[in-house]
Amino acid sequence: MTPRPSAPKPRHFWHSTTTGANSDDIWNIWTDVSEWHLWDKGLQSASLEGAFKLGAAGKLVSLNGTTSRFTITEFSDQHSYTFSTALPLARLNVKRFFESNSTETRFTHEVWIDGVLGGVFAILLGKNFMRLLPSVMEEVKRLAETRAKGQNAPIHQAP
Repeated sequence: MTPRPSAPKPRHFWHSTTTGANSDDIWNIWTDVSEWHLWDKGLQSASLEGAFKLGAAGKLVSLNGTTSRFTITEFSDQHSYTFSTALPLARLNVKRFFESNSTETRFTHEVWIDGVLGGVFAILLGKNFMRLLPSVMEEVKRLAETRAKGQNAPIHQAP
């Protein structure tokens, strides 16, 4: 991973949110790939081939219909994972991790684009992803808190 800059930029950015839901609730939402599109407003669908583990591969379909493959490149069970998607002469990386204590869970999505054309893709994709990330995180929080209360959460359907 490239070193985190002092402030978020389109090539490397992150967002953290705190919730009263426990870390298991967040982990279960994050690792149910078939439901990513329900809280990630940039996805039409997502799928994973096999179990959620290091090296597992899957497919993402963006709202405009573009299909891309991803691979889980880092994995720490019940704590964090990173998945990477190949771009022409670049790579998009998404790391999801959390810290929790007895009263709250702070969870983070970190995104960076590396490679020769990383700067170009930061302009093409990064700015929009950066803009959407806070609302995506709020949707994960809402879903986790609703599930933590034992309710069957109505899930926001991405347009």
